[in-house]
Amino acid sequence: MHPYTLLVSLVAAERLAELVTARRNALWSRRHGATEYGRGHYPVMVALHTGLLAGCLAEVGLAGRPFLPGLGWPMLLLALAAQALRWWCIHTLGPRWNTRVIVVPGLPLVTGGPYRLMNHPNYLAVVVEGAALPLVHGAWITATCFTLANLPLLAVRLRCENSALGAASAVATP
Repeated sequence: MHPYTLLVSLVAAERLAELVTARRNALWSRRHGATEYGRGHYPVMVALHTGLLAGCLAEVGLAGRPFLPGLGWPMLLLALAAQALRWWCIHTLGPRWNTRVIVVPGLPLVTGGPYRLMNHPNYLAVVVEGAALPLVHGAWITATCFTLANLPLLAVRLRCENSALGAASAVATP
């Protein structure tokens, strides 16, 4: 197996691990009275992220993109850093983390881990990975297309999540 195909396959396996974690966490959240928000944009997000992985492999294979060490190695480090940040978020949020916007009312906002530095660190991981993973092997069209398609989706997602968290914290504040 080509090393880049292995890398993208490992990222795909990581995505499956995220989905298993998200499913388990969704069950926990629903048992604690959670509400899900933004169901309409979720399938678009899944398709876009699946397209990122497929695009990486397709562009490298069909367009014959070479590995350029001066670009590839730094992008690999960024892609790995994005994975580390993502799993730091997952660990910090514990059962409250999800790929969907599912909020348990009455729980305080998490302010530890990467959340002490910014409000939505997982989305930083998504943005970095969306550019870096394709560029590990020179798939600049995939990096550009994902980034441009992700911008409006991320705007929708942030509005949705901020609104959901605001509604949940309003319930917690008498």
